[in-house]
Amino acid sequence: MILLFGIVDAGRLAWEYNRTVKATQVGARVAVVTSSFPPGLTGQSYLGTFGGVTLTQGDRIPAAALGDLQCTRTACTCSTAPCPSTPGTLDTTIFDTVLLRRMQNMNPRIAAGNVTIDYTGSGLGYAGDPNGMQIAPLVTVTVSGMTWHPITGLMFLNFNLPPISTSLTAEDASGNQSN
Repeated sequence: MILLFGIVDAGRLAWEYNRTVKATQVGARVAVVTSSFPPGLTGQSYLGTFGGVTLTQGDRIPAAALGDLQCTRTACTCSTAPCPSTPGTLDTTIFDTVLLRRMQNMNPRIAAGNVTIDYTGSGLGYAGDPNGMQIAPLVTVTVSGMTWHPITGLMFLNFNLPPISTSLTAEDASGNQSN
């Protein structure tokens, strides 16, 4: 019986891991096409001098222009400089209704506290772009803190899944839905 339940548990673990991976993929896709960016990032101007380099209208923004901006549902913090002067916070409505619910369609066990979104420089974007956000950051959606309960553990054992993440480069960063 233990062998049979062990095989069932292996399948359940693969299922749980796979649906969490798919949830991060969906989350990253939604994050790059909606206005889920912190306002400090969307309003940041990259015109002028940056790290000894002067950027003028239409110059490509180097990857080093944005450090690591880590966001949760409630706050954004800059862990590696340079970051926008005021990081701001994510739009919680967008986070809840678009990002989190889409991810929960794949794995209903994902909660807001399990999701982190990182924004880092990608080397894409143009200084002074009049059509929206100037920089196109690399957006990484990470799900962490998920536990898995095997049947063979008789509900006494819990295993933590490793952090799972997916990265994509930002697109238009506008709107409140994705297809």
